[in-house]
Amino acid sequence: MGRGPQLLFSVLKSLYERVKAMPNHRGDILENEKASGNRKFYISDWHYGHNNILSFDNRPFKSIDEMNAALIKRWNNVVLPGDIVYVLGDMFWCKMEEAIPVLKSLNGQKFLIKGNHDRCNDGRFIKQFAKVTEYLEVDDGGRKVVLCHYPIPCFKNHFYGWFHLYGHVHNSFEFRMMEHDKFLMQELYGRECRMFNVGAMMPYINYQPRTLDEILAANPEEKKDGKETDGIFKQR
Repeated sequence: MGRGPQLLFSVLKSLYERVKAMPNHRGDILENEKASGNRKFYISDWHYGHNNILSFDNRPFKSIDEMNAALIKRWNNVVLPGDIVYVLGDMFWCKMEEAIPVLKSLNGQKFLIKGNHDRCNDGRFIKQFAKVTEYLEVDDGGRKVVLCHYPIPCFKNHFYGWFHLYGHVHNSFEFRMMEHDKFLMQELYGRECRMFNVGAMMPYINYQPRTLDEILAANPEEKKDGKETDGIFKQR
């Protein structure tokens, strides 16, 4: 074998060994995506600074100061600077002078879908968000998601596999009403109604922004082949 073919063989062998050593499973890819910080998160009804919310939601904090500190810590524990967080309303219950420094301390690019308790009449506050709006439609990994503070049982394209994330109703009787409406929609059309409450107090949110994949994993479909499953929203 001449020098030319030997050199080519050596180069190809070296390239093969490098490719063989590269990560080639989905777990490595997900870790790389996490490190790069390009994920989308969702949460609603933070109620930072709202003392009465401790008892209203039966939140697991001894004081408002403990809750406020936990909200910030849990956010920054999972959200990286390059990530996007969609806040579906009712984020603060305090003065703008207190809210603005908190927003500056939070990782990620923040979008606010306004709720009934959001006071957005201060330009300094609005500038902390990439966008402030009443309603938003986003693409999350090829999945279309309707975002609104208020639940919309007949949300856009619900019949065609779109998703809807909402807040406002907390873990309350009104939330049970929305779950009943969801059940009726599924009975009527014979397919899933993919609407989910992302209030901070919901067990699967647990005061921490969550990805759509996390939300779906915590909410397995309620009905399959006409039978109820043992998912978290099973009718009781």
